[in-house]
Amino acid sequence: MTSVDIVIPVYNEERDLPRSVAALGQFLRDNLTGRTWRIVIADNGSTDGTLAIAQALSVKMPGVTCIHLPEKGRGRALRRAWLESDADIVSYMDVDLSTDLKAFPALVEAIEQGADVAVGSRLMRGSKVLRRPLKREITSRGYNMLIKLLFWTRFSDAQCGFKALSRRAAQAILPVTKDLAWFLDSEILIIAEKNGLRIADVPVTWVDDPDTRVKVLKTAWGDIKGLLRLRFGGVPRVALPTAKPSGVPPPPLSL
Repeated sequence: MTSVDIVIPVYNEERDLPRSVAALGQFLRDNLTGRTWRIVIADNGSTDGTLAIAQALSVKMPGVTCIHLPEKGRGRALRRAWLESDADIVSYMDVDLSTDLKAFPALVEAIEQGADVAVGSRLMRGSKVLRRPLKREITSRGYNMLIKLLFWTRFSDAQCGFKALSRRAAQAILPVTKDLAWFLDSEILIIAEKNGLRIADVPVTWVDDPDTRVKVLKTAWGDIKGLLRLRFGGVPRVALPTAKPSGVPPPPLSL
């Protein structure tokens, strides 16, 4: 039976956290049949009541646990949660649940069928994006085009907060990553593809959150610096254990 960890990195999310965890838990009970799962709330340096709420939820709700990091950084939170995990598949999603949860079983199935990384994509055929401001749409598409120009990658959407990795891929990639903030998503994907790992794109339905914590210009500058670091400093090499998941052959790479 496949085990799955779903990490929710949070910073000052006391308002949305209870609703999101309740909705996610109900969805997993109804739709992730035949697997065991655990929701991991990863608080990174919150200054409001987020940590207390996370701790209360971990006591009240079966299948929910939490970890606390005193310093900010979504990448820092994901690295710790994933490296400490003993689950077969590690994943994460944003607390606002902007990505429709209906796509989550497809992420899990892609890993079970042989992919090393599964990525929710808002930019491929079959995806839907609702209520997204034009500025953010242009920024996102421009950023993904920049990645393709610099690295000749084939994955379609680096920044969607909806990803899953096999544990062996996470254990191989994360120790050589350096970013502790928002660029970690892109760094993982670039390292994975350039090392020959299988990446499966999964189309998603995505609704923009007007209350997002993302600072677009600051995040964009951090992403550009990260891309330049990998482009001119070199993409690290990683080696995976030889064992592959049993079952049907890996899914074709979606472009």
